[in-house]
Amino acid sequence: MHLGPRIAVVGTSGAGKTTLAARLAGLLHCPHVELDAFQHGPNWAQATVEELRERTDRATAGDRWVSDGNYEAVRDLTWGRADQLVWLDYERPLIMVRVVRRSVWRALTRKPMWNDNREDWRSWADAEHPIRWAWSTHGERRAKYLRLLRQPEFAHLEVVRLRHPRETRRLLAAASASS
Repeated sequence: MHLGPRIAVVGTSGAGKTTLAARLAGLLHCPHVELDAFQHGPNWAQATVEELRERTDRATAGDRWVSDGNYEAVRDLTWGRADQLVWLDYERPLIMVRVVRRSVWRALTRKPMWNDNREDWRSWADAEHPIRWAWSTHGERRAKYLRLLRQPEFAHLEVVRLRHPRETRRLLAAASASS
């Protein structure tokens, strides 16, 4: 499989978007655009829509990049400019194992994320915490992506829908072989 010069990686929280996008960007020798880093400022301050759009616009203006994230406010920029959309469409049980494991690891290690923010187990009850978010949006996001991908403004995208981690490993192997 040939990977295009501009790739948007999407999927529900915990699917592995950032990990995959970073690996693809490394293999393809192009910038990795992590939308969460644009959205979550220091002390979890949230970017305004204008700030998020400005940052994303700058980062995706080039000829080559791999982005990850699901922000509707910048979908026209990421999807509109991308050549390919890689959709991590894994089943809910796998997503939940991954997102819980990731949250536990982040809370225990206190490893910094974007802009020196850190996971705090006390936030796990929040409706917007990735664990709850992944559970509540999984089916809705799948249906939404199916609808969106039928819209004319996204007809230019070559969609690579990965439903199992072994398919993702095959994609990475193909990207590695062609780089």
